[in-house]
Amino acid sequence: MWRKVKNMNAIINRHYHKLVISNLLILFLIVTFGMLLRNGSQNACPDWPTCYGNFHYPDTPIGQLHFWHRVLSAATYGLSLIIFLSAWKSRSYSRNIKWVAFLTFFILTLQVVFGWYVRESGALIRGIHYLLAILALISTSLQYGLIKFSEKKSVNQYSLKPVILFLSSLLMVVMGILVSAFDADSFCSGFPICNPIFPENPLGYLVVLHRLSVLLVFISLIGLTRQAWERAREDLFILLPTTVAFIIFIGQIFIGANQVLSPMRIEMFSLHAVLTAAYFIALGLALVGWRYGEISKIRAQKNLFNDSKRRKDLLQLNKPIIVALLLVTTYAGMIVAGKSMPGLELTIWTMIAGALAAGGSSAVNQFIDRRIDLSMQRTAQRPLPSGRMQPAEALTLGISEIIISFFIYVFFVNLLAAVLAMVGMFYYVVIYSLWLKHATVQNIVIGGGAGAIPPLVGWAAVTGSLNVPALFLFALIFLWTPPHFWALAIVRKNDYARASVPMLPVIKGEKYTRIQIFLYTIQLVILTLVMPLFGLGGSLYFVLALILGGWILHSAWMVLKREGNKVAFKMYRYSSMYLVFIFLALVVDVLI
Repeated sequence: MWRKVKNMNAIINRHYHKLVISNLLILFLIVTFGMLLRNGSQNACPDWPTCYGNFHYPDTPIGQLHFWHRVLSAATYGLSLIIFLSAWKSRSYSRNIKWVAFLTFFILTLQVVFGWYVRESGALIRGIHYLLAILALISTSLQYGLIKFSEKKSVNQYSLKPVILFLSSLLMVVMGILVSAFDADSFCSGFPICNPIFPENPLGYLVVLHRLSVLLVFISLIGLTRQAWERAREDLFILLPTTVAFIIFIGQIFIGANQVLSPMRIEMFSLHAVLTAAYFIALGLALVGWRYGEISKIRAQKNLFNDSKRRKDLLQLNKPIIVALLLVTTYAGMIVAGKSMPGLELTIWTMIAGALAAGGSSAVNQFIDRRIDLSMQRTAQRPLPSGRMQPAEALTLGISEIIISFFIYVFFVNLLAAVLAMVGMFYYVVIYSLWLKHATVQNIVIGGGAGAIPPLVGWAAVTGSLNVPALFLFALIFLWTPPHFWALAIVRKNDYARASVPMLPVIKGEKYTRIQIFLYTIQLVILTLVMPLFGLGGSLYFVLALILGGWILHSAWMVLKREGNKVAFKMYRYSSMYLVFIFLALVVDVLI
């Protein structure tokens, strides 16, 4: 019995940091679900902890969301207890880690107590409940950071800048909660200053104090972010969370202004609260990074603004050719969905956001693949494997681009387009790059869904919805992806073998791969020819699709019948052109 307990403790200690990061992610999901449920959905599950007095799985989507919110809450409370007890039992963790683990568990205990009252209570109690969730996120992120630096003996010279930022951020969120609880916004109608400047009602001064705290945080963040890029480019724990906190904060300012100047949108209110939680996660990690990370005494002189070589590296990091191809499919989706040329303003914002999302995802992908890129001839001269750019810089730039693209979609396009773009990013970075690429020979087939999302984003940008014809655009790219990338994999088979990437030619051989290229191309051409039956494309499109289909089928047939890399590389290039031309055919059919 005791041996089993010791074995369990050993397993927990070995995976302790994974437990903490899992707890952090669950806490963030709880906050997200809580904000989705906060506005007008209490009647779906009016009591606590049950729904209408029983524990049965609810029938309605809102009730189900309530159910999972409570399941996750119970899970994170139990996980926090395990983390706390394991930390205090272990001799390998510092006192700081133990006390922060206790703090997290204590805060969540208060959350459980508040859970009994928050449903029937007023806005102030709900605000305190939210503040406790923020504090739990901060303490958990601090704990994760302390674990990552647990073996480091030295600390950096004490600096007031991160502390001032942290305290002013807490003041900001407390003032925001008070403004919301007492509806103080109604006594300060202007932005960024009240109109009139001095509010007539004393509650208006809560808004003034909130905005002054926002200004203080903004000034602190500017200084700290600049210092991170000048003195901590090599340290991921400083550069990434500091930059992410800054970008989220800028987006939050725009959301706050939107809430004041435009009619209140419930989804924007919820987004504001969820992004505040994300901001404090980044801030907690940054606090630990500034205390224990690598800070150079020498200020970096070269940056993206004064060094053309660094700008070229950034461009290469974003894979501009792939980005351009994805934007073509996005724009085609916009035209086909609207059956006309979309407005110029909508087009510009959708293209900018799409370029940032695709480029940022490519940068994160290169960060993940930086070691295998070094072993491949085709990729060895990329900015990361060649050493021209630090991994921390690449990941920070990539994630920053993704976050900025999300804000652009939300403010200037619509929320559905933003969500779809983030789904595509998650699919490519997490599902494909981190898992599928190294896990299965079918990596390209399953991973093709990531590249198939841009036309859906374009469709949603124009219509604000999705329907069956939009899914045909998704299927088109999904079927196009395997023959396109397998053709390249034949050419670079030795590269992939050296990097231990299980591409189809490496595992199944060239002959099998050539057969699969031909079979997938047949399916692709059939799909393009039946699309008019489902309202996607007319007679002109059908004729063009028939011609293009014959061309790409001939290329695939040559790959099947002829050996060598020459025909495979032609298929790789021709398939890129085919994708552009088939979407162009859809566009021409709509506009003529």
